[in-house]
Amino acid sequence: MKTAQIEAFFATLQAANPHPVTELEYTNVFELLAAVLLSAQATDVGVNKATRRLFPVANTPQKMLDLGLEGLEGHIRTIGLYHSKAKHLLQTCRILVEQHGGQVPRTHEALEALPGVGRKTANVVLNVAFGEPTCAVDTHIFRVSNRTGLAPGKTPLEVEMKLLKRIPPAYRVDAHHWLILLGRYVCQARKPQCWQCAVAANCDFKPKTPPQPDAHMDRLAIGNRR
Repeated sequence: MKTAQIEAFFATLQAANPHPVTELEYTNVFELLAAVLLSAQATDVGVNKATRRLFPVANTPQKMLDLGLEGLEGHIRTIGLYHSKAKHLLQTCRILVEQHGGQVPRTHEALEALPGVGRKTANVVLNVAFGEPTCAVDTHIFRVSNRTGLAPGKTPLEVEMKLLKRIPPAYRVDAHHWLILLGRYVCQARKPQCWQCAVAANCDFKPKTPPQPDAHMDRLAIGNRR
């Protein structure tokens, strides 16, 4: 993707969805952190189903600790890897209570020191909760960045560094959401739906996949699908 195409690429995504938000459901920063931690190798839909039961009874680190391991596991049992996630989440809650006054820190270093929190999770929290222009590279963003030519790289970190250099400043805060939605609903792994992609004209992927029989032919307005 040429530099001149990047502006048009993001301007198109912005026009289709001016105010993108995460599809994870939360009401405070701690809930967001917990939801993102639980979402590893799980779908947002599945996480939301579990947290709708969990957060009404435990929406702070201390309340989560009060549930105990068995109580927490009972609420998130439907999520993959729930046993290890429950342990990590409770360990994180303890650190938040003992070292951060029950508040979620807002630096990479402090976030990544929490059990079960890696760079991707830290980037999501910094971006969604605190409005930092970070770009969390998940499997969708990694695929879209390489396939389109926007920020090709062999590792998530390499892709992230290239994205931060190539995304125009005006789009950096929301770029993470737009790229995830594009990858989740249009630029899918097995068969990208190029025939209904709003940014196909500014994408390096060749050949473009043709429309399928009876496919909906309207160009997609890439928005949140909650």
